[in-house]
Amino acid sequence: MNRNHFIKTTAAGIIGVSMSSWTHRDYKNLKDTVIGHGSHRYKIDLNWGALNPNYFPVKDAHEMVQDRAGRIYLLTNHTQNNVLIYQTDGKLVGSWGHEYPGAHGLSIHDENGTEFLYICDNMRHEVIKTTLDGKPIQVFPVPMISEKYSQASQYIPTESCVAPNGDLYVADGYGEQYILHYNAKGELLHVFGGKGTEKHQFLNAHGICIDQRQGNPSLLITERQGNSLKRFDLSGNYISETKLEGAFICRPVIHNTEVYLATIWSGDGASNSGFVSILDAENKMISAPGGIAPKYRSDGTLEKMRQGIRVFKHPHDVCVDRDENLYVCQWNAGQSYPIKLVRV
Repeated sequence: MNRNHFIKTTAAGIIGVSMSSWTHRDYKNLKDTVIGHGSHRYKIDLNWGALNPNYFPVKDAHEMVQDRAGRIYLLTNHTQNNVLIYQTDGKLVGSWGHEYPGAHGLSIHDENGTEFLYICDNMRHEVIKTTLDGKPIQVFPVPMISEKYSQASQYIPTESCVAPNGDLYVADGYGEQYILHYNAKGELLHVFGGKGTEKHQFLNAHGICIDQRQGNPSLLITERQGNSLKRFDLSGNYISETKLEGAFICRPVIHNTEVYLATIWSGDGASNSGFVSILDAENKMISAPGGIAPKYRSDGTLEKMRQGIRVFKHPHDVCVDRDENLYVCQWNAGQSYPIKLVRV
């Protein structure tokens, strides 16, 4: 493996102009705009993290996580630098990675005081565990042993998460829609889900996370094409479902009692759309930055969501920092850098 160079960047010359599809006029009109609803409202910063694309290009800015030291890791499928590491003020402090052409999912886990990253690469058809500076530690290959796959191309992992006991769960969101459950040694323990319309099945199991808000940990799994957030226990048994009509949600990100979800498309079918969905402890949508105000019918179901203001173009992930600011990275958005939403 061609491993990284961890780059300390101090020269002002590396900071350049954002590749965002927004024009200067668009940015000028939006920079003081506040979006969101209720208690979760944000001021837009479209120029956060903008770099010189000749040195630090992005292709699709897929996902972001924050480490214990406060640094933010952006995963992109551009192999000049697969991972860009930022401070919360947008300053670049490091970069690495040239061997992940299908870099898609990024999760972080603290293992006895040491943090590790998990990268889902949907072109390599693997999940790779690395150190924070990019050293590969463990590879979870195509799970042929599961007997669910006849060839590697059928397995296209999109996201992973780690349970409190160290077990790894992988969502095959662009493949056969199974959830693969491993122990920390990499031994496959269980497979559940699969493509279909039954409650325990998925149409695009795009994202997965561990939810410990109610005490006992469970799995939250997004069914993006179904506008649905499904809950399973750690043994893979279906528990419940939350329908979010019109919200094509990516992975769930839990911060305090809320769930944050980048919403890659608008429910009205508009192109180049999207917003952020924020759910409370009961998984009720309380704010939709960039979207219309969430409204619930008398029967408790959510009215169909859509984009309300043109801020985002295919949001793919949201990272929540310690000050509850949001960082939104985007897919197929003109190779743009993340947008920061400052909590107000």
